[in-house]
Amino acid sequence: MRILLVEDDDLIGSGLETGLRNASFAVDWAKNGQHAKLALSTTRYDMVVLDLGLPGLSGTSLLEHLRAQGNPVPILVLTAKDTTEDRIAGLDAGADDYVGKPFDLGEVISRCRALMRRSQSRASEVLVWRDLTVNPATMTASRGEVPLQLNTREFGILVHLLVHAGEPQRKAKIEESIYGWDEEVESNAIEVHVSTLRKKIGADTIRTIRGVGYVIEKP
Repeated sequence: MRILLVEDDDLIGSGLETGLRNASFAVDWAKNGQHAKLALSTTRYDMVVLDLGLPGLSGTSLLEHLRAQGNPVPILVLTAKDTTEDRIAGLDAGADDYVGKPFDLGEVISRCRALMRRSQSRASEVLVWRDLTVNPATMTASRGEVPLQLNTREFGILVHLLVHAGEPQRKAKIEESIYGWDEEVESNAIEVHVSTLRKKIGADTIRTIRGVGYVIEKP
């Protein structure tokens, strides 16, 4: 799952970027509103974590622009402006959730997962496919009673394919979901990860569609 982080404070942004990546999200970090606006016009994100007090184009203006364009991406607002009036203004401008600074990193990550789950119309965080169980919140997976040892990339690919079960996913789309701007991607990286995944979770789980990509069929 790919997140656009929009935060001009280097210390806060660095902590959020690291924390979100450790939680198995791909993260792109924009440090001003104009940069974020350009990123959102060229890349599909699963959600946006948005500071309102940005230089140049403000977070509020960016938020209003996105909603005026009909962009439904879930948006979590982070801001030092944390009065009731500020919350109402942010939510009325189109935010889906609102957290004041200072904040707890664990709460932000949990709220990100909740917003993504809601946008995907999923009632539970846990993903179940036949006897395969995957929990993005705890980054754990098991098949039957057997725990699976997956690295961050493998876990990200598995979650992406399960969320889109029954929908063939192109290699480029999978790459976008697990790699950020500054992460180097080798040409055969997805093939290698999928091959390793099959060995760990069973060859029957992920099907290759030649010329298209990969799919996990609906259970």
